[in-house]
This record gives sequence, structure tokens and C-alpha cells, in this order.
Amino acid sequence: MSDNTFDTIHDVVLIGGGIMSATLGAMMSRLEPDASVALLERLDEIAGESSGAWNNAGTGHSGYAELNYMPDATDGATAQDIARRFRLSRRFWSSLAADDTMPEFLTPAPHMDIVFGERDVEYLCTRVDTMRTSPTFSDMEFTEDPETIREWAPLLVEGRTHTGPMAASRHHAGTDVDFGALTRWLVDDIATRGTDVRLHHEVTRLHRRDDGLWVITGRDRTGGQRFRLTSRFVFVGAGGYALELLQKAQVEEVRGYAVFPVGAQFFRTDNPVVVARHDAKVYGRADVGAPPMSVPHLDLRVVDGTRSLMFGPYATFSTRLLRHGRLSDLFRTIRLRNAAVMATAGVRNLALVRYLLGQLASSRKRKFAQLLRFYPGADPADWYLMQAGQRAQLIKPDEHGHGVLTFGTELVTSADGTIAGLLGASPGASIAPAVMVDLLTRCFPDRQDAWASTLGNWMPNRSHDAA
Repeated sequence: MSDNTFDTIHDVVLIGGGIMSATLGAMMSRLEPDASVALLERLDEIAGESSGAWNNAGTGHSGYAELNYMPDATDGATAQDIARRFRLSRRFWSSLAADDTMPEFLTPAPHMDIVFGERDVEYLCTRVDTMRTSPTFSDMEFTEDPETIREWAPLLVEGRTHTGPMAASRHHAGTDVDFGALTRWLVDDIATRGTDVRLHHEVTRLHRRDDGLWVITGRDRTGGQRFRLTSRFVFVGAGGYALELLQKAQVEEVRGYAVFPVGAQFFRTDNPVVVARHDAKVYGRADVGAPPMSVPHLDLRVVDGTRSLMFGPYATFSTRLLRHGRLSDLFRTIRLRNAAVMATAGVRNLALVRYLLGQLASSRKRKFAQLLRFYPGADPADWYLMQAGQRAQLIKPDEHGHGVLTFGTELVTSADGTIAGLLGASPGASIAPAVMVDLLTRCFPDRQDAWASTLGNWMPNRSHDAA
């Protein structure tokens, strides 16, 4: 490890030990094996925040079942784009799989939808018809027959006394992904290739010198010692802390941006008898006013080789922007430029505010009633509540300066390409390779010819991925 108080000039500094920094590091270590790269993580572990397996739903987001990607059942463009980018992720991961140390992090798990009532049945039928017009979704199945649904996922039907309309869709090619295991392996891999990985290192300031180099300063949380690094390029993959760091760096592209923190709880069971009878990820429709990340789903999870089920999410609220953050986090992101943006976003999303208040007031019994809608035979004794990760949903100003609460993943790059950061949430980890190739294209235009062959192997037709 280099001295904490004085350092040579790095080519790349990665801030944050999650899937995004790990993916960019894996790419850089192969594209530029002689480059000087450092990764800084504030916790004592890699993937300790949103990339941790139990801090996310582990869905390989592919558009098969996420109904929030298709509010209009006749428009499948977003679902198709996410499916395309997830295929690119799998292509990139496969290119690394020749290394026999890579863990089993991806498990086949059909992706399903389940809906109730005439309106939602009609919606799902139309959605499936729309999606089947694309080759990617041509083999998607649809049924309104309870016995067929029982064959697909027996827990959804057994014990159900509801006799109204219901329907389900299924796609066999879905996956469950242990992003924590993948992230840890990627960081171990780049460390063996020369990346300087530093845990307990919290970045507190980013400053650009007159010569164009970035100075990254912070403290070692193990003893409070200050550190200082200098780098030609900086990537801020710090999750909920990304906006504050980009603000400190005075990145003009985030002017007026703000964040809204939303946490989540899930019910989880490890009862092997229950788990053995459900091998899918089953999504439903969100309640009115609920954010898209709150779409209810009953999921198979395979974490470190152990199978469990989880159901949720149930929204929680804290002013922390990371699960292991501070209560002052949100307030440190407020500036004169974004205060009005935040206020107008709140006025525009009163239904979301009401939804969150309702969630915060919900008892365990009331939360369990939502699980019973999916799995009527669920035994409360088998399930326990667990806290998942914290998300910082992005708020952006529109052309009038009013706040728009967005849901998705946004890559921000400076005009000169010397600093970049990732904001937002889902589909996030699932499309990390495509996002990082987009970053490489924007920030290193002079290296594209040298990298063309390798990038082409990872991302065919990559000119279409920069979106």
C-alpha cells in the first residue's frame, strides 16, 4: 500500500467499492494493464452497500417481468433496451468466466408476473402481446388458468380463496444474481492485476488543480489519518454519496440535481421446505403512488450458494444516503441551486409522500397481509423482516427549473471527460458493463481505436449503448 500522506500521480481513481467501480476497474485492467489505478472504499469490506446481496433484490433486470418499465402496455421500448443491455452484461461476464476462480453468482430463475382484477389482467395480456412482437420476448408465456399458474409457481395458488380474475406471464430465461459475490471477485481480480485497493478510506474532498489533475483527499477511518491522491481521471461510484462528491468537485453537469432517499425492508424465509417449492422471481403491480422500486415481488434468492425467498419491498425513510451513512447525509447535498428543485418535486409527488407515510405507519401484521396476497399459505413463523439497502433517487430540474423525480440509472460525465459519476438506482448493477463502456467512450475518446477490438468483443454495436 502506498503512503497515506503522499502519493504519485494515478491514471484512474475509483471511489466506492461497489459493482460499478469494480466493473470499470476490471475493464481498465484489461484495456490498460500498465495504468496506475486505485480504488477507495470507506467501509471495511467490498460490496458493503447497495451491491451487497441482501441490500438488493438480486434481479438480473432484463425487462421480462418488471412492470414499472412498461406503464404503457403498448410501448415495450424501455423493457427491450434493458433486456439488450443485460445481454451485454452477460456477454462481458462470460468473457471473464475462463478464470476458474470466478464464483457461481448467476442462477437461472424464471421471471413471472402475477396480477389480479379485470383491469390488470387486461393490462398484462396487452403487455405480453406487445412484447412477443420482439424476438427477445417471443417465447413469453401467458395464462389466466389458475392450474397453469400452480404448475409454474405453486405457492401463488395454494390456499387461495380469491375467485376473481387473475393472470400470469412467464419467461424462462430470467436470472437471480449475487451481485455481492460478483463484486468481491472483480475487486480481488483487479487487485491481483495491480490496482491499489484501499479499505477504510473515506473521500471528503475533490479538487481540480490548474494543471487539470484531480486531488482526492480524505481520511483513513481506522485511525483518522489524512490521505491525499492525485489522478488524471476520477470515477465516483459512491452510491448515495455520489452527488455530494460531484458537487464538491464543482461538476457543472449536476447543477440543480438533488436526491431523495428511500430505504427498503423485505420479508425473508430460509425454511427449506418453503424455499424448495418456489424457483422464480414473481412481480406484481405497485400500489398507487408507490415508487417503481416498490413493485412487490416474491423472489428466489441464491446467496453464497444458499437458497432463500424474499418478499417486498416495504419502503422506509431516513436522511441517510447510504445504509452505513450519517443522518446528516441528505442535508449536506442541499444547495441554493437545488432547494427549489427539491421543493417542487415534493409538491409534484404528494401521492409518493402519502405512500411513504402509510408504509412507515404499517405494522408487521399489515405488511404480512401484502405477502399473503402473493402467497396465501404463508406462515408468519417462517418469515422475518430484514433491512435492505438505501437508495438515493435522483431529482432533476426540468426546463422551468421544477424538480422531476426520476427512476433509473444516470451516468454523469464532465465536459472535459476527466471525472464521471453514477447517480440513481435500478436497473443499476444489471447494466453495469454497458454503462461503463459508455463512460469509456465519452471520457477516453483518444483511446477508442486502441481499444476497439476488446470493446467490440464485450459490446457489439456499442455505438448504440451510449444513451
